[in-house]
Amino acid sequence: MTSPPHHAMVRVFQHDPDLFGRMAPRLGIAVPAIVETTPLLSAADGSSPVACRWNTQLHLKTAGREELQLLIEAQDRRDPDKPMHWAHHVAYMWSRRRLATCLLILCADAETARWAEQPVSSGPAQPPALTLHPFVAGPHNLPLVTDQDEARADPALAALSAMMHPADPAVGTALKALSAALRALPHVLAYPLTDQALALHPARRAWRELMLPVVREKEYRRAHAEALADSARESLLLVLGERGFHLDEDMRRRVTGCHAPGILRHWLLRAVTARTPQEIFEDR
Repeated sequence: MTSPPHHAMVRVFQHDPDLFGRMAPRLGIAVPAIVETTPLLSAADGSSPVACRWNTQLHLKTAGREELQLLIEAQDRRDPDKPMHWAHHVAYMWSRRRLATCLLILCADAETARWAEQPVSSGPAQPPALTLHPFVAGPHNLPLVTDQDEARADPALAALSAMMHPADPAVGTALKALSAALRALPHVLAYPLTDQALALHPARRAWRELMLPVVREKEYRRAHAEALADSARESLLLVLGERGFHLDEDMRRRVTGCHAPGILRHWLLRAVTARTPQEIFEDR
């Protein structure tokens, strides 16, 4: 299942969690050097008040041994209600895991990005009871990657920059640079940055023409199966979160390590009616 265009930006971080650490200096984000990044299964472990498939949560460890958690969301337009939801989600994650919590908003529109990066306060003006300061990445502070060497050095960043500059006159040059970079990657790694992430991009027709000679049928079938597995896994985690099920370490490994769409869909069907998480994964 393909995500909406602005949510596709979030998916890049799901496939390359270390991207934030490489982006932070470019965005002027003053966090210590990040040495380890671990995705969090937010929908399955109860960390999120609402199991949302269109966000990503990361556990970060820095060179100074500080531990942080990062919530990544996408925003495609101004919405006066969203800052309240952002603040609620950040506060919930902070209280749930007792770790300093940061928020990164991804925008493909410069006006929306500048709106999103404004601090939002609650309470009396002097002093406010709570103030939210989100990090924001958008076309105003993340340049379009058009150089082939730069795209080869960081294909995920190049893909994200293309998504953030859909109407830029140079986006065709950027997609050519990205397609050249992806030819050097195993297709199973390149696929999430192509068919899934750019499937609804305004320049998708030109993109598919660029990538068509690169994709062989056998590799495409394998990558397509992986995409189906990703979708089934996300749906399974969503149902688990909605039902309030908590996964132990062994169950988490089974879910994250499974790449068979049929098995994941089988677990998904069980998750709808199971009384306990154990019933979902037991052999029958």
